[in-house]
Amino acid sequence: MTRLTHVKHGPYAPPVAVRELTAVSADGARLHVETHGPDDAPAVVLVHGWTCSTAFWAAQIRDLAVDHRVIAYDQRGHGRSPASALCSTDALADDLEAVLAATLATGEKAVLVGHSMGGMTLMAAAARAGVREHAAAVLLCSTGSSKLVSEALVVPGRPGRTRTWLTAKVLGSRAPLGPVTPVARRILKYATMGPGSSPAMVEACARIVHACPARVRHAWSRVLDTLDLDHGVRALTVPAAVLVGTADRMTPPVHARSLAAALPDCVGVTELTGVGHMSPVEAPEAVTARIRALVTAYGPRTERDELEEAGA
Repeated sequence: MTRLTHVKHGPYAPPVAVRELTAVSADGARLHVETHGPDDAPAVVLVHGWTCSTAFWAAQIRDLAVDHRVIAYDQRGHGRSPASALCSTDALADDLEAVLAATLATGEKAVLVGHSMGGMTLMAAAARAGVREHAAAVLLCSTGSSKLVSEALVVPGRPGRTRTWLTAKVLGSRAPLGPVTPVARRILKYATMGPGSSPAMVEACARIVHACPARVRHAWSRVLDTLDLDHGVRALTVPAAVLVGTADRMTPPVHARSLAAALPDCVGVTELTGVGHMSPVEAPEAVTARIRALVTAYGPRTERDELEEAGA
């Protein structure tokens, strides 16, 4: 029996793409890409996190696609992108460059949005020519650049070697997650979401996360365990906003504050009270509003914008 990979109804059910395509990365990895919204609208690129897929962005896609061209893709091994033997931050950067090249015209700018490992993808690719060509601004959402395991709050207790070791064991488990049960929902909510998350939010995230193959989840956990992208933060020279939930146990606010201090052009930090790690699902309106604000401030001017301004 095929496991349900996302919810089928409600605000977190993924909308149908206008177009689907395959981008080919530097090592030949094939990436599922989809676009939504009008072709002549300002572009937004959404990069999901560890164990997720394009379905994670359903609320943002549905809202933004009314007047933006929204591009989303499945990270290698996630969603509809086949698994690859190569799992590294360089591979993440290669993949992002491949997606940008496949979807944006030469010199075309977009606002890039990365959640969790997606934000790490933006940091890993910060110095790449393809990113510098196409990035107008970025939003780093519920993410960090280093010390992910030692700073995580998934395992209660005092900071130190014991908690770090236990956290690494939990996050790096090879065990299949199995079906989405009431116990599984409670565990997922505790680890990744804020206490006020609705059952619909928890269900949406559980379906996506449980659909990620155990071998893929484990392979990428090893990359995250030793992650050090502090140099990538310093190389991210475009305007960059940071967003985090105050109840985030996976990448707590200490990471957001460190990012803000290190970014060459930080244009604001948003801390969402009571929100956990799955901020685009838990606070869809707030995340979408921040994306829209970045497009307004730093995105490309379109013919539509010019006509509206001329008529004002």
